[in-house]
Amino acid sequence: MIRWEDFEKVEIRVGTIHEVMAFPEARKPAYKLMVYFGPEIGMRKSSAQITDLYSQEQLVGKQVLAVTNFPPKQIGPFLSECLVTGVQTQSGAVTLVGPDSPVEDGTRLF
Repeated sequence: MIRWEDFEKVEIRVGTIHEVMAFPEARKPAYKLMVYFGPEIGMRKSSAQITDLYSQEQLVGKQVLAVTNFPPKQIGPFLSECLVTGVQTQSGAVTLVGPDSPVEDGTRLF
């Protein structure tokens, strides 16, 4: 069990995917994402293994929840600056987590 104070340390924010690029260097199929989190945080890069359920075109404009206060992580030649959240389906594909209705980019999950 964690304490409420532990959960408050994790910044999970809403962002909008602005750009999606192929990531052919990745060991597992993935995309490079550019996600905008509002004026306070700005644009962040992320790598996401979501190619099973989403085309690049489907992702542009989609709002997602992401952890924005992890340190950057090197993934091959790519430096990921946030962790986009998702859950695995029974088949192992990842489906993204995001709001049901549009919300302001940068809004924090509490």
